[in-house]
Amino acid sequence: MPSIDPSPREPAHTWASLIGSIRIGQAVITVVLLVIGAVRASADGIPLPWVLALSLVFLGWYGGGLLLGERTADRRLATWWLLGLTLIWLGTVAVSPEFVWLAFPLWLLAGFVMRLRWALLLSVVILAVVVAAPLLHTGATSYANVIGPLVGGVFALGISRGYLELVRDGRERRRLIASLVATQEEMAALQDELARMQRESGASAERTRVSRDIHDTVAQSVSSIGMLARSALEADDAAQSTRALRQIGTLAAEGLADARRIVNALMPAELESSALGDALARMLERLAEETGIAATLHVDDDLPALGLDVEVALLRTAQSALANVRSHAAASRVVVTLADAGDAVRLDIVDDGIGFDATRWEAQGGVGSRGGGYGLRSMRARLRELGGGLDVESVQGDGAALSAHVPLGGPSPARDAGGDG
Repeated sequence: MPSIDPSPREPAHTWASLIGSIRIGQAVITVVLLVIGAVRASADGIPLPWVLALSLVFLGWYGGGLLLGERTADRRLATWWLLGLTLIWLGTVAVSPEFVWLAFPLWLLAGFVMRLRWALLLSVVILAVVVAAPLLHTGATSYANVIGPLVGGVFALGISRGYLELVRDGRERRRLIASLVATQEEMAALQDELARMQRESGASAERTRVSRDIHDTVAQSVSSIGMLARSALEADDAAQSTRALRQIGTLAAEGLADARRIVNALMPAELESSALGDALARMLERLAEETGIAATLHVDDDLPALGLDVEVALLRTAQSALANVRSHAAASRVVVTLADAGDAVRLDIVDDGIGFDATRWEAQGGVGSRGGGYGLRSMRARLRELGGGLDVESVQGDGAALSAHVPLGGPSPARDAGGDG
């Protein structure tokens, strides 16, 4: 008989007890019917040795098949075993018609072991033998000898096919549950992988932000300190040297403050107590004082309130651009414009320095510009995070123009609660 393993979500004893009960029930029915047939055959005058020999042969073949079914699932082997059992049964029926009782377990086995078309064919043959046996032995029969076996055969075959459907449903249910468990495990693994990738992405974004902040603040302050130190060493006038040293001290203090604020992830110091326009004005004043470059600032009077993220991005863009002007442009004049462009705010920085090949810089993906290219790439990346962008126009010997734009209606302009507003 076919068997099925218990599903992982159902108690094992449920399936085991059900299948065991069916098998035991079938074996008990077979033994009882065999005993009834043997007793009635003996009562009809059949020699007891013949009755016992045929009964033992049938019982031994039947028991051997049950043991074989525990060790193999070969349908072809099971079919040959059933055909052999049927031949043994035909021998018992030839000796005594009382053994027709064993047709019922044969119908059950036919439904269990064979495919449906072959099971039907064998069942018809068994039914024909059951109907013909009384005629061959006694020369007479009755409607009961026909109707009873017919109903019994249909009933037995139906039970066996129903059991097979139960087995198939159980196997399918077990397969589906195993598939569901595997899918859940895969989903859990994917969620873990997604969480890991999000953590790595967040860490990468944070490293990029810190890198840009260091470049736009501390690195620029250190670069300016180096330039002022060289000018102080080369100065012939003590007053000029003292002035340069004083500026170095100021830049060093500001660089230290920027470093601390980067570590503490606070807003830029320039924005703590003033608007973006005031911060830009102070930056230009310091640039003019330290380098002698004429600096001009234009700010729209009706400029709308900007979110903190937008102010930080534009301030860092201005810091990096002015650092390039200071270090590489050899400019005599720089003009900074902060304007309302309708649906965006625009920051333009134009100098009259030596310029660079902006077309080549764009073609190389932002690499190879003056200053190594990191500053311009950092500006563009920071602005793109806010939905904005950076336009660069420059040619060799004709100055440079940078235009940063960020859409309005972004983050709230509210500042850190701990600031002065």
